[in-house]
Amino acid sequence: MSPKSFLSFFGFILLLAGTWCPLITAFGLKTYNLYGLEKAFAMVVLLMAVVGVACVILRKFSIARLVAWIGLALVLLVFTAAQLKVHDFFSFIPFKGIAGFFTHQIKFKWGWYLLFAGPVLSILANPKERFPLTQQTTVTDVKS
Repeated sequence: MSPKSFLSFFGFILLLAGTWCPLITAFGLKTYNLYGLEKAFAMVVLLMAVVGVACVILRKFSIARLVAWIGLALVLLVFTAAQLKVHDFFSFIPFKGIAGFFTHQIKFKWGWYLLFAGPVLSILANPKERFPLTQQTTVTDVKS
């Protein structure tokens, strides 16, 4: 496996592992991973990671690049949804100070780094065109 293929493979493994890592903690008591936030969405992200791993193993790099872009779009979508949900969750409380206090008690955890790093690493490792290694030509007709 070439180094770029290994980096792409590792990126999809990071995306796969990121689905089980802690993403949000509520009041320091309960921690949620992607399956706790939205199980159906987590299964789609998991499917993208498995398809990406299979494409890298089968050397289908164009499909792996597409899957990495879709995975990044899905992670951005779930991150945006989580941000909006956290900021609007306590909007029913009429006192803004109390609502702000409760909103600040919900923290984002380190699992987001894995969810973002996986697709980005796979995109960077799968350039649009793969150039084969060619022999370098040397110039022997040098006039002084």
